[in-house]
Amino acid sequence: MNKNIRNIIIVALFTAGGGWLGIWLNTITGNTMPPMQSLGALVWLTTPALSGILLRAFGGDGWKDAGFGLNLIPGWKWYLVAILVYPLAALLTFGLAALLKVITADGFATQGINAYLSATGTILIGSLMKNIFEEFAWRGYLTPRLDAAKIHPILNHMIVGVLWWSWHLPYYYYFLDRAVLESAITTSIPVFLLIGFFVMLPTAVLFGELRLISKSVWPVFVLHEVVNGMSMPLIANGFIKVTGPLGFIFSPTNEGIITSILLGVAGWMLYQHRTKSIVDN
Repeated sequence: MNKNIRNIIIVALFTAGGGWLGIWLNTITGNTMPPMQSLGALVWLTTPALSGILLRAFGGDGWKDAGFGLNLIPGWKWYLVAILVYPLAALLTFGLAALLKVITADGFATQGINAYLSATGTILIGSLMKNIFEEFAWRGYLTPRLDAAKIHPILNHMIVGVLWWSWHLPYYYYFLDRAVLESAITTSIPVFLLIGFFVMLPTAVLFGELRLISKSVWPVFVLHEVVNGMSMPLIANGFIKVTGPLGFIFSPTNEGIITSILLGVAGWMLYQHRTKSIVDN
């Protein structure tokens, strides 16, 4: 088997199976800690990234395309994209939802913008380590190694998106507190997971293309932080309320269908720009 493909399969198996391995470890050790503070959660969080790092070090992949460098000065505009793309997509979605009267933002009026900024800051800090491990797995390893294996970029992002979604399943099933999950969604959990599959794919195009065009993991990490920090408090903390059966379509959170499509369009634009630059050079 081709070395690149072999190593990608190994990381894919750790990605899809690491969380379930963590749940099994908690079961056989009689874990009494909250799930997110347990050994199993550590296994779930770290195995995809660590398996990729070990394969770079000892499996022949090397470090050339790891993207660990900040690439800040030549790539400043990609950091700007990372900061702005989700807020713009969310605002466009919110405007459409408000016109259709399927969303209200009364929570901002009653709680104030400072409360939202405080909630956003808390999530930004709380998700730092999680997002570092995520991005060093998905965009630090899988995206560039699939690219090295000559997989078409869009198929590359689709594969990463499916694996990214599969990695979240044990998180939603076991590690994340059920009350927290239910407070943050507007549908049943099975429907939420199904929607999550579809919204992850266009989102993966944006994340993957930002990684390839910036040649660094860090703009994607910034994007991940912005999406989590700005999106998660909206419904969970009551700043917006989505009503009606079409609410999940028009939600300005990153789980909303329209929002994810807009993120995918932004990713497609980056793809077009990147491939045109390759041809021109």
